[in-house]
Amino acid sequence: MRTSPTLAASADAADRGGAGGDRRRATRALCALNFFMADMQAGIGPFLGVFLQQRGWQPGAIGSVMTAGGVAGMLMTVPAGAFIDHTARKRWVVVITGICTVLASFLILWSQAGWVVTVSQVATAIAGAAIGPAVAGITLGVVRQRGFNAQNGRNQAWNHAGNMVGAALSGWLGFRYGMPAIFFLAALFGVFAIVSVLTIPERTIDHRAARGLEGPHDGKAAAADDSQAQGLRTLLQNRPLLILAAALACFHLGNGAMLPLYGLAVVGAGKGNAAMFTALTVVVAQAVMIVTALAAMRLSASRGYWPVMLVSFASLPLRGLIAGSVIDSWGVWPVQALDGIGAGLQSVAVPGLVACLLDGTGRVNVGQGAVMTVQGLGASLSPAIGGWLAQLFGYQIAFYVLGGFALASLALWIGFATMLRPACAGVCEPRAGQPALGVASS
Repeated sequence: MRTSPTLAASADAADRGGAGGDRRRATRALCALNFFMADMQAGIGPFLGVFLQQRGWQPGAIGSVMTAGGVAGMLMTVPAGAFIDHTARKRWVVVITGICTVLASFLILWSQAGWVVTVSQVATAIAGAAIGPAVAGITLGVVRQRGFNAQNGRNQAWNHAGNMVGAALSGWLGFRYGMPAIFFLAALFGVFAIVSVLTIPERTIDHRAARGLEGPHDGKAAAADDSQAQGLRTLLQNRPLLILAAALACFHLGNGAMLPLYGLAVVGAGKGNAAMFTALTVVVAQAVMIVTALAAMRLSASRGYWPVMLVSFASLPLRGLIAGSVIDSWGVWPVQALDGIGAGLQSVAVPGLVACLLDGTGRVNVGQGAVMTVQGLGASLSPAIGGWLAQLFGYQIAFYVLGGFALASLALWIGFATMLRPACAGVCEPRAGQPALGVASS
């Protein structure tokens, strides 16, 4: 029995409508996931230094234990990215890492012994090394290259909103019930994050597109799927990617310690309540990041990623200068507004730029992990450097030195502008022969 053209067309339209509905549910769930995972990942971090300070820890020791976690995360980012490229269980990576992050945080409530805090930070960093590429891969798999810049911008705006709401609630709960309440709030956000990722329909994730391969399965794509060596060579031979990673390493060498150190400086000087002031540092930064993430999405689409990254690098030297000059409660406004500008722009520009630079290689998530590794090298060393500088020479000198590290980022970005501008010029479009937005079959 033959199906009439009218019935066939109606069936096709229904299939497209169902697929479109699944993708809309997936993008909404991605926004919710980014909102709740923000406090699950970072909700305790800004408060950890003050929490340990209240229990007799010195700035140098606090910075050292944070660095231990940073180094562990740095070592895991490339393997985690490679695993995300390989696995079709990306949602469950988020679930498992979320559970591990919450449990590791509760270790610190159980004991503040040095080895316990170190183990907790290492476990949290390893989980964080996997969850970032996993969410980026899921996003790319749902919306593909053409939709990645816009959806990543929305993801980051919701992520910053989650950080802001989480920090505000943490400050109030810490003030009202004590610092341990902050750990329970992070656990609650973790539960909501797990629920959010499980509401993403698995059939909407194209796992080949999630690693930067779109279009039909051909021999070339299959080779790219299977060749680990080819992926490594691709990263090492991509000069714009290497320059980006080096510039980010210098930036985060200065930026990584700035937020916790500024909280320690002001609270230690008796200029603010520990929980409330630390919460304010996060709220101010994240409020600015919401705006800058949306601005970065639009600016990168129209002007390319190069000017977005340039502004982000330029924000840190000014931030260090102000932080060293104004160690007072009102200084949180300019200091953390500049943090919001720098980090907010990078939260959109870096994943989008890496996805474009590695489009077609099948190694997008390995590339994300590699950039996070080099970036993490700077971020992991920053707390130890900042903490010991503050302990030996005072907070003012520490902030000036930390802010100065970003001058190297500016030198790299401007010095190689001739090479970088074409590579950063605009949002990546699918290559010839690739489909536009679509929904993967189950």
